[in-house]
Amino acid sequence: MATFVSTVKFTEQGVRGVQDTTKRAAAVRSLAKKFGIKVRDIYWTLGENDGLLILDAPDEESATALMLHIGCQGNVKTSTVRAYNAAEMDKILAKMEV
Repeated sequence: MATFVSTVKFTEQGVRGVQDTTKRAAAVRSLAKKFGIKVRDIYWTLGENDGLLILDAPDEESATALMLHIGCQGNVKTSTVRAYNAAEMDKILAKMEV
């Protein structure tokens, strides 16, 4: 499984319905399972972003499909990156030694 980190920003629609944000988060957890994705954590944050999702997905395509589905609902905009742990990074660095 690959790890992905997604920052979340509320849209105007999302702010108007902010009282349902934890319900929407629960729905994301359920939906993610259908994509074969495990949501590790969901956080609400202060500052530039309104939230953070940490998830494990079988591949980039599954993660992308989930994030597009979430975005199409209109409550948030997301920005997602692939995250590597130390063991994964060691494998990447080993490939540099040509």
